[in-house]
Amino acid sequence: MAAQFGRRLRKGAATTAAAALAVAALSASQAPGATTADTGRQANAGASASAPDEAGATGDSPYYTDLPPLSSPNPSASPTASSPSTGTAVVQGAAEAGIPATVLDAYKKAEAELRGSKPGCNLPWQLLAAIGKVESGQARGGDVDAQGNTLHRILGPELDGNGFALIKDTDGGKYDGNSAYDQAVGPMQFIPSTWAWAGRDGNGDGVKDPNNVYDAALAAGHYLCRNGWDLSVQADMNSAILSYNNSQAYLNLVLSWYEYYRKGTHSVPDGSGTLPQHRSDNSTGSTGSGSSSGSGGSTPKPPTTTPKPHEPAPGVPSTTPSLPPTATDTVDHLTDAGTGTAPLTAMAGDAFGKRISTRAETKAGRIVAKVRVRFTIVGDTDAAFAGGESVATVATDSKGVAVAPALQAGEKTGDFTVHATVVGRTAKGVDYDATVTARAADTLALVNTTAPTCTPGGEFADQVKAKATYQGAVADKVAATATLVKSADDTSENDQGPYFKDANGNAVRTLTGLQTDADGLLTLPKLYADDVTGTFLLRITTTGGATLTVELTVAAADPSPSPSPSASASASASASPSASATN
Repeated sequence: MAAQFGRRLRKGAATTAAAALAVAALSASQAPGATTADTGRQANAGASASAPDEAGATGDSPYYTDLPPLSSPNPSASPTASSPSTGTAVVQGAAEAGIPATVLDAYKKAEAELRGSKPGCNLPWQLLAAIGKVESGQARGGDVDAQGNTLHRILGPELDGNGFALIKDTDGGKYDGNSAYDQAVGPMQFIPSTWAWAGRDGNGDGVKDPNNVYDAALAAGHYLCRNGWDLSVQADMNSAILSYNNSQAYLNLVLSWYEYYRKGTHSVPDGSGTLPQHRSDNSTGSTGSGSSSGSGGSTPKPPTTTPKPHEPAPGVPSTTPSLPPTATDTVDHLTDAGTGTAPLTAMAGDAFGKRISTRAETKAGRIVAKVRVRFTIVGDTDAAFAGGESVATVATDSKGVAVAPALQAGEKTGDFTVHATVVGRTAKGVDYDATVTARAADTLALVNTTAPTCTPGGEFADQVKAKATYQGAVADKVAATATLVKSADDTSENDQGPYFKDANGNAVRTLTGLQTDADGLLTLPKLYADDVTGTFLLRITTTGGATLTVELTVAAADPSPSPSPSASASASASASPSASATN
């Protein structure tokens, strides 16, 4: 929801300001961590400052401002002279603690997945529930099917710049049905341009759909867990929430619901959740955030006769001066700032040696500082920036340079691209080509301390073991092949001599698909010998060109030495009765 595409004005500033005061008052009693000092930001009548990270999840769409029940068991519905109220809290019943069953399940499944994939984030499902409450009233009171699909589309208003951010269509209307402007979509109100990189498949159906509460909840969890944030630390939680919508009032509101859900909640049947009524854009209604299509009806927008913020009221001349251009408005293009034009290369599992560096410039070539640059990984790859994300946003420094986070190669080999663009402006970007190569070894050394030997038709006592290294370091997960070859000069497969056995016990003399372990060790299966004696060669090769040749000896066992005739006669004499009698 954070503002990010140029300047904007917000509708209903006075009402939103009152709501912000109410939220702040409630937060003071229910969410002690929700202080301005925690974030370094000031509430501005609900208006958002520049987002710390891209567009925010929802493109500044409106949200529900209904407050959770007050901590007091008997809250006063109206202020008195002796007990004045500091806000305009909406007093609600205990039903607010109920969360629709499927929606609650989606939140808890997202928490479990993040616990495994990003354990350092410490995402609590109650935070997802708080955001889901504020964004869509828990998917419009649980208006979902058993698979988590919303039964009626939940949409925010057109982001056409009239009171909200200006975001022209980015998805061809795929998710929001709008080919002119983007609209926030689904239970967690993602805008399509954010969903394009943040989307996740939370219910395992192979589809990433923002209209599915399992997908949306998991995507929201990953969104909140990026940038290395630890949500058990209050400052990090605040930053994560503000990245969803950069407004102090929004932060306080979400933290209030978070604290409320932490104190206890329960499951209610889908479709029976309590629906909120008050929104940050002055609209009322309980059918969804923004407008919705389908039989569920629609939430009304403010009357069309209300003057837009940038238009004068009838009969009143316009005296509003045009605003000066921002730094972003002056950017003409991005250019490489030292990374170089050669493709970036890293071995699978390794970090890329170079950090991508991009400079923002005006048409005249002057540098532009304090402009946000978005780095997006594009292509069939599992490479990621530090923190496991495929997108990172970095502000340019005083020299106009933005340096992307460290890039880490995954296990998938091949080519991909990192695309650098200016956030909030259509300007020429920069593409950086990158390649992930297979894990490799440049050295193989035999670990066995004794030469492998065997008798004809027997079994070698020890399995062959080799140690792989690359530039002196352990080379783990490196692919290898082992072949019984004819000779040092003829590396074709031998048709006699030692052999391995396949799963059916048949003799095989070439093994593929081998791999070194975490310590770089390669342990071959047991070897067997046929009836042919002699010296044979086992050749082991790895990705990267490391080669090791091992000599295998098959020889008949030496016969036991025969005793000499004199020794035999002496033994017979000593054992005879006469010899015994003489003695």
